[in-house]
Amino acid sequence: MMHYTFLSATILLVLITDPIGNIPIFANALKHVAPERRARVILREILIAFALLLTFMFVGEGFLRVMNLSELSLQIGGGVILFLIALRMVFPPPASHVEELVAEPLIVPLAVPAIAGPSALATVLLLVSQQPERRLEWIGALCVTMLVSAVVLVSAERVQRVIGTRLVVAVERLMGLVLVSVAIEMMLRGFKVFAQQLMRG
Repeated sequence: MMHYTFLSATILLVLITDPIGNIPIFANALKHVAPERRARVILREILIAFALLLTFMFVGEGFLRVMNLSELSLQIGGGVILFLIALRMVFPPPASHVEELVAEPLIVPLAVPAIAGPSALATVLLLVSQQPERRLEWIGALCVTMLVSAVVLVSAERVQRVIGTRLVVAVERLMGLVLVSVAIEMMLRGFKVFAQQLMRG
């Protein structure tokens, strides 16, 4: 079992929600939204994502029981999801010619899955299931994560102008590399516990 601190949980959540990587997604989705409304839409979508992730923090243990899932399977499965997400950050797929949104986006695709995607939901479930007595710390970590996302995404246009698109891509890939390491560590620890259980059995 991996033991997280408030700082490590916050860093993990920031890496997973990936505000830097979400800049082009938000820029494309908000292209047809009036400039004066963009900040409001971003904050609304972040609040929706926060509410969803917070809900998972409180219903996570019940969800595991209903689905008959163990913490070990969640840890290994979460590690696999994180690994796949991290690979996409390091090696982004070619830009797809998806039809652009003309209407103002609501919930999809910004709140879900851009911010509160499967990996973020699995991570908050994992944090609470492993150390439920520290739930308030995980809520605090989630609050800090959402604040970081809000600051980055609201100022996204200025960030791109100041540091340039190439540096945004470089930071995105560096974050992906860190997340690959975290995902592998999660899987290795999960497999180690599984092997110990097999030896005892």
